[in-house]
Amino acid sequence: MMKEIYLTRSGHRKLLEELEYLKTVKRRQLSKAIGEARSHGDISENAEYDAAKDAQGLNEKKISELEEKLTYAKILDDTNMSKDEVLIGAKVKLKDLDTGEELEYMLVSGEEADYESGKISIASPIGSSLLNHKLNEIVEIKIPAGILKYKILQISRE
Repeated sequence: MMKEIYLTRSGHRKLLEELEYLKTVKRRQLSKAIGEARSHGDISENAEYDAAKDAQGLNEKKISELEEKLTYAKILDDTNMSKDEVLIGAKVKLKDLDTGEELEYMLVSGEEADYESGKISIASPIGSSLLNHKLNEIVEIKIPAGILKYKILQISRE
């Protein structure tokens, strides 16, 4: 049994949209591909048919996984969350004290993490180190390459 998964509103919406796409558009595409491959004759030695069936199986597995995640999903209600403490769902602006570079991350669950869009998991080294710290605090984060030192410049919510 899965445990609760905490998602932002946008993360929840994204999972619902992906599920809808897989159930409608992707299912139709795969069904059509299977039909076309089947029309090529003997399916016992038809690599196209096997590939289409495999893709269909993977799609159904992904649908099942998304449905399970959504069953256990809890949407973060950040109206009562502290605005001056780094918690899940917070956007955090940081200053790297070594380079002077400013960074912005949003702390999310592992299911929503997407480094490219600045969403890091609360289970990651940086995410877990930032949790529960407050505005203007300096946080030291151990990573394989050494120690990062960040100052928390701003904490906000979506």
